[in-house]
Parts: sequence; structure tokens; C-alpha cells
Amino acid sequence: MIETTLSNMRNSSDFFRTSEIIHILDGRKKEEIGFFVPSALKSEFQTFINKIENKKKMTLLERVAKAQAQDPIAEGGVSDGIK
Repeated sequence: MIETTLSNMRNSSDFFRTSEIIHILDGRKKEEIGFFVPSALKSEFQTFINKIENKKKMTLLERVAKAQAQDPIAEGGVSDGIK
């Protein structure tokens, strides 16, 4: 993994030709900004992202299912059961 500042990335097209992940930092604030994933690693990274997205969706669906179970359909029902 390569570590660089955002300003270095703006000034060089060489970073975008790499096959390594680049860790991007804000040079002035000394804060982490994120990561640059090259297209050579796209398929592996896309698989990772899909797993994360599926986990988020499953968590939300479980929450919705629990809320629906707590809120039976009845005349004059008000609560949605979501907390």
C-alpha cells in the first residue's frame, strides 16, 4: 500500500497507473481521507463491497421484520414498532 497526500495525487498521473492501493491523507490537516483502489483490483474489491452492502440490507430487513411482527394490522393501529 502506498501512502500519499491529496495534493500529490492531483499533481501526478503516475498514481493512477499503479496496481497498488493508495492510502490518501490530507497533508494540511493530517487526517485520513480514504483509499484509491486501482482498476486492476476492481473485481476483488467489488466482491468485498457487495458483501458489505448485502450485510447492511440484511440488517435493515431484519429490523423491518421485527417491527412488522410487533405491529399487527388492526383497526386504528398507530405505531410502526420501529425504535
